[in-house]
Amino acid sequence: MNLVMALEMAADCHPGRVAVRAGGQSLTFGELLQAARGAAARIRGAGVRYVGLLDVNSPAVPVALYAAACAGVPYVPINYRLTKPELEELLGRIAPGLLVCDEALVAPLQLPPGIHVLPRAVFLGAALAAPADELPATTDPGDIAIQLFTSGTTGRPKAAVLRHQNLMSYVLGTVEFAAADETDAVLISVPPYHIAGIAAVLSSTYAGRRMVQLPNFDAATWLQLCRDEHITNAFVVPTMLSRIVDHLVQSGEPAGVPALRAIAYGGGKMPLPVIEQAIGLFPGVDFTNAYGLTETSSTICLLGPEDHRAGFASTDPAVRRRLGSVGRPVPGIELQVRGEAGELLGPNQSGEICVRGDQVAGEYLEQGSMLDTEGWFATRDRGQLDEFGYLYLEGRSDDVIVRGGENISPGEIEDVLIAHPAVSDVAVVAVPDRQWGETVGAVIVLKERASASDTELQDWVRVRLRSSRVPAVIRFLPELPYNEMGKVLRRVLKQQFAGAGGGT
Repeated sequence: MNLVMALEMAADCHPGRVAVRAGGQSLTFGELLQAARGAAARIRGAGVRYVGLLDVNSPAVPVALYAAACAGVPYVPINYRLTKPELEELLGRIAPGLLVCDEALVAPLQLPPGIHVLPRAVFLGAALAAPADELPATTDPGDIAIQLFTSGTTGRPKAAVLRHQNLMSYVLGTVEFAAADETDAVLISVPPYHIAGIAAVLSSTYAGRRMVQLPNFDAATWLQLCRDEHITNAFVVPTMLSRIVDHLVQSGEPAGVPALRAIAYGGGKMPLPVIEQAIGLFPGVDFTNAYGLTETSSTICLLGPEDHRAGFASTDPAVRRRLGSVGRPVPGIELQVRGEAGELLGPNQSGEICVRGDQVAGEYLEQGSMLDTEGWFATRDRGQLDEFGYLYLEGRSDDVIVRGGENISPGEIEDVLIAHPAVSDVAVVAVPDRQWGETVGAVIVLKERASASDTELQDWVRVRLRSSRVPAVIRFLPELPYNEMGKVLRRVLKQQFAGAGGGT
């Protein structure tokens, strides 16, 4: 099965139901299929190898995605927040390609040869005006459907590829066809170049759920859109939920979103105090933590509503601790935690998370497949499974602090520090050290009107963890640097420590 078939099924079932709405513009599922077929004819006629997107959320996003699938070429949404040289380099890697864009985002760029620009409005207008003739099915489930460039924090961005069969395995394993009611609506506020944004389009289409798009997030607009559009479902990253919570606390007003039934979150580590506050501020709303990667076609683990309710209500530390997990694997996913030599680790042992399943692509354009001979993909995320199968993340393997030959996970120290009553946010990183090679550095954001000294926080860690885990260096900042998906930019913090001379 490919992406085109999923859209065709939705259009056959609900041709007149609104599929997507943004800024007063709407497309039904029937119109979405018509536009995708019309745009696909133009793509084929242009003889391009890729369909790129350099734009915020808009109805052009699902049209471009499905048009590329109809035309049998990869869809490549690009991070519009990158620098000019970075954008120009990535565009050069998808030439010859057709680029659907916001003209303001393209205007400063020197476009490489072979990139054909179509402004969003022109692209949509031409797609809807084109003949709606059904195109012959040429897309094989094994073809590349999506190409996403990695962040490139450690070098040239890699091109992760997802094939139709990977993406449809995720959709078929997690979504029931046409399960959404006509009144259901999902608010999409994550950017279109992230796997979470792509997964939201695919799963909403298959469920028959109306997609309401938010081009640029802010808490007040998010809440108002929930009210105006009678949003029933939403996905947010941790920083978004934190800002929504802060907005409601500061305003003293209730959320006022009676239609909202479910909030899913993921993309970064969720501070326990934030999710506890959110559960209290949104009574009756089901919360779900979704953990996944680009290479796994989105979600591979879920912490569902029942676990959230049980954890929130329980006084048992073992049950309450689960609020800090990402839950258990979704159907079709196998998960292991392995040690440095590749050995299988037992419960509550920290190691690298490895996954296997049909939705796992684990493939890059230049490097090829990264699956081992048995189909396992090493995620480079560290974590541990408890005896009940709940997964606890500890950060990226690259973030491990090697102190005198001992591997130290930043996550375990962060979990202790965030529990301090004065601490609002925290990140722990490796700091260069002449004696140990690396030592522990902590960056702390204090709660408003709260105070805590270096010594107090060091003592707080010392009585709860081994002495090697005590931060040798502590800094205080008004806020941590995050990317738009809610992940702490640890490289920025490491650079700041290194620039100031690091540790002792």
